[in-house]
Amino acid sequence: MLGRLVEVASDGVHLSVERGFLKLSKAGAKLGEVPLDDIGAVVVHGHGATFSAALCERLAARNAPLVVCGRNHAPTAMLWPVDGHHEQGRRMQAQADATLPTRKRLWRDLVRAKILAQADALDLVGAPHPGLRALARGIPSGDPGNVEAQAARRYWPNMLGSDFRRDRAADGANALLNYGYTVLRAGAARAVLASGLHPSLSLNHQSRGDALRLADDVMEPFRPWVDLAVRRLLDTGDTAVTTAAKQTLAETMTLDLAGPRGASPLQVCLDRLAASLAQVFLKERRALEFPGPPLPLDTAP
Repeated sequence: MLGRLVEVASDGVHLSVERGFLKLSKAGAKLGEVPLDDIGAVVVHGHGATFSAALCERLAARNAPLVVCGRNHAPTAMLWPVDGHHEQGRRMQAQADATLPTRKRLWRDLVRAKILAQADALDLVGAPHPGLRALARGIPSGDPGNVEAQAARRYWPNMLGSDFRRDRAADGANALLNYGYTVLRAGAARAVLASGLHPSLSLNHQSRGDALRLADDVMEPFRPWVDLAVRRLLDTGDTAVTTAAKQTLAETMTLDLAGPRGASPLQVCLDRLAASLAQVFLKERRALEFPGPPLPLDTAP
């Protein structure tokens, strides 16, 4: 069963544990509760929100990230467990011992999958760009020529318009992207942790002080499906991060994607990608497991 995304957007809400439930309360009054076993991630936006140590421990035991966001809907902190997968030590050691050629090959494969997903997303909005697939075919190990950036310059004008510029501090489309990527990043972090890998040992991302660099790597091929959801919101006139827009973006995690095992929700595909990465580190397989585009049922605007 897919975990539910619990978002806390109101000010002054307290999160705690009560008889196996996440309890939300304010000024001593109970607002609601969610079974802990149903939770995939908790995202906190509300100013002045507080949470108990017991809740943090219960969420960590379930590999359910607790994400704290800033005013721009981008994550500023995340709680992750130090113990979880039964083979965690062995997998983290294999991850740490991975050679540079292996890491560069894996990063190339992630970039290729991302660019192909960008091409698929543009097809779905009626703005195909055949050049993206040509770029994806010519990526050398490690992407030394930054083909990822070359693809982005072709992709964004077709997805969100020629005037669009990615700016994490901006409103409108950028704020919607921030929120969608926050949800996706939480799902990627959960997948990495559930696979027994260390989220700070990345393949490519090298942001100093970022504890979730591997999650940032793993989420790359799935970003276009958040972009697609944002494009559809903008097409219907939704330019603000409203409750309805948040729900639409959160539902991206349940989007059914084609794959080698049949159609599966995006979160399941993330889990399988992270698990396949662990297997590559352990030399149990060579290639990562990537999904394809959404099923036709999910592509109608």
